[in-house]
Amino acid sequence: MNGISLDSYRDLASTLSPPAVSQYLATHDWQLENRDQDVREIWRLPGENGPLGRIMLPLATDYVDFPQRFRDALRALAAIYGWDAAQLVERIAANRADLFFVRLDQEMVDGTIPFRQAENTLEALFRMMKAAATTADDPSHSHRGRRSATVTNFLEDEIRLGHTKRGSFVFTVVARLGDAPPPHEDGTSAVPFPRTVMTTLATGLQSTRRLALNWDESALDQAGQLGLSASLVESLLELTQPEALRALDLSFDWAAAEPRPAVATSRIVVDRDAMAGLPRVRERLVRREEPPRRETLLGMVRTLNREDPSDEEQEATSIVLSAHVGGRLRKVHVPLTGADYEWAIHAHQTKMPIVVSGDLVFERGTWRLTGTVTVERSFLDRQP
Repeated sequence: MNGISLDSYRDLASTLSPPAVSQYLATHDWQLENRDQDVREIWRLPGENGPLGRIMLPLATDYVDFPQRFRDALRALAAIYGWDAAQLVERIAANRADLFFVRLDQEMVDGTIPFRQAENTLEALFRMMKAAATTADDPSHSHRGRRSATVTNFLEDEIRLGHTKRGSFVFTVVARLGDAPPPHEDGTSAVPFPRTVMTTLATGLQSTRRLALNWDESALDQAGQLGLSASLVESLLELTQPEALRALDLSFDWAAAEPRPAVATSRIVVDRDAMAGLPRVRERLVRREEPPRRETLLGMVRTLNREDPSDEEQEATSIVLSAHVGGRLRKVHVPLTGADYEWAIHAHQTKMPIVVSGDLVFERGTWRLTGTVTVERSFLDRQP
């Protein structure tokens, strides 16, 4: 069958389930001829000159021959449509799953990308989904601290990495909608949380692109409604770091089993013009979410800086501290003078951590401690 090995369908059968296949058939012109409760279904695809195909879909997963029969049904379905295994799983999964495609538009001589880029892309995509889920659950959330169980369950159970599309390097994110939720008391349909997340993501990415090209200060007052957060923009920034990248092509395929969401567009292209404006959008959102506050940071001294003074100025000294801010490891610029700077030199040479306090701000694309900055020397005194 088109040279496709049985191994492809063994893998496919472990990805799909009989209810998912049954839902797909029911929404794509197939007719249910017969059903033995919890045992099997017989489906027919009608055509102008007679049936285009008939399949037997097994339901009883505890039968010894279920795996073989289910693989047979999937191979038959692929043959009827002329699809390969990857196309089949994508079409069926899309029936009750929203698909998010991230295409890396860059020069690829042999169709590959650097391994480190692939790793960074996956990490950035996870942070992007976490940011969208947090905003979808609570538009006013600070994106610091704990998330609700709804967000945690979505990230652990309802989001998946799908098959890569042919012909280009495309990461596929699958948000499974699960079974249809019961309707509200007024008869309206409940929206599955994964659909709300993907709608928030599409809105947030479109808003980010628009603001990167043409900043609008009023957007900060409705950031949650626009799907915006500093975490979302930061994940997008990380995706655009490779120098070879020409553009990010982001697109959505919405599950056929749910009404199409009211989003402005299902495709967002972030080209070099938009990439150039992303740092500004990120900084504005960080200032909104992270107003200056007194912080005590524990970290390692990564860099010691001395600036030659002018004729009338004193020598300026500072360090770059690697410390956790909001749950993520950041480089924080800290001005230190005199004995405090000498302590920092000692900590750097002995590879010991240092504790500093000050007003934490994010400005000009950099985290900084400002105001009255102090070093906790008692901590250093306790070091061996």
